[in-house]
Amino acid sequence: MSEASRRTKIVATLGPATDTPGMLEKLLVAGVDVVRLNLSHGTADEHRARAEAVRGIRERLGREVGVLADLQGPKIRIETFAEGAVELVEGEPFVLDCRPDASVGDQHRVGVSYVGLPGDVGVGDVLLLDDGLISLTVREVAGAEVRC
Repeated sequence: MSEASRRTKIVATLGPATDTPGMLEKLLVAGVDVVRLNLSHGTADEHRARAEAVRGIRERLGREVGVLADLQGPKIRIETFAEGAVELVEGEPFVLDCRPDASVGDQHRVGVSYVGLPGDVGVGDVLLLDDGLISLTVREVAGAEVRC
């Protein structure tokens, strides 16, 4: 089957391992259709250099290769807990305190790095913590508090 008739596309994420001499060209010769730049890691200069390298190699090879810039978006961080980690109890209330001077957290509340959160969420919204391992349902937004 020719490359042009393939319906499935091959996507490869670029990073430090693909910066070694000749590696990027090997990937493109092997059939990679799209390269992904994970903008959550690395610097703007590193990403720019990788995109330019792709453009140069694809011109030399005479084939189309897409460049995908993956924007995860901002990570909203919870602040610290007074006693280390806490265990949340399903169904029990928990407050995300979005004041810049929020006190250290406990099993009832914790500070959040993003002070704009109360303006971005509403009752019924589901907030995911720890990359989705914990979910909280917004019950009320009161001032700088998101009550879940």
